[in-house]
Amino acid sequence: MVSKESRSKIRVQKHRRMRNRFSGTAERPRLAVFRSNNHMYAQIIDDTVGNTLVAASTLDKDVKAELEKTNNVEAAAYLGKVIAKKALDKGITTVVFDRGGFIYQGKIAALADAAREAGLEF
Repeated sequence: MVSKESRSKIRVQKHRRMRNRFSGTAERPRLAVFRSNNHMYAQIIDDTVGNTLVAASTLDKDVKAELEKTNNVEAAAYLGKVIAKKALDKGITTVVFDRGGFIYQGKIAALADAAREAGLEF
């Protein structure tokens, strides 16, 4: 009998391979996205010093108040706008997008598209 690896284990392996190719710098930090079953998290990271410059998630009170549900495409799009606004306020305009091993569709794509529309470049 052939046993399949779990989806979460495959996602972690994909993420490790992606992280070998790129990292965030001071000039162009990394926009890292994580999606759980109930929430989404986005943070902008400078990997040279290991600092999180900006962070937002659907757990934040001001974000959660605007959303009916925290785990759908609309919530992801709103989170993309919020993280882009926070980044632009800090003077960050260009980032490297790290989808965290998740496939680029649905919630991940909605977050990325909303962040681009709000002014982030990647």
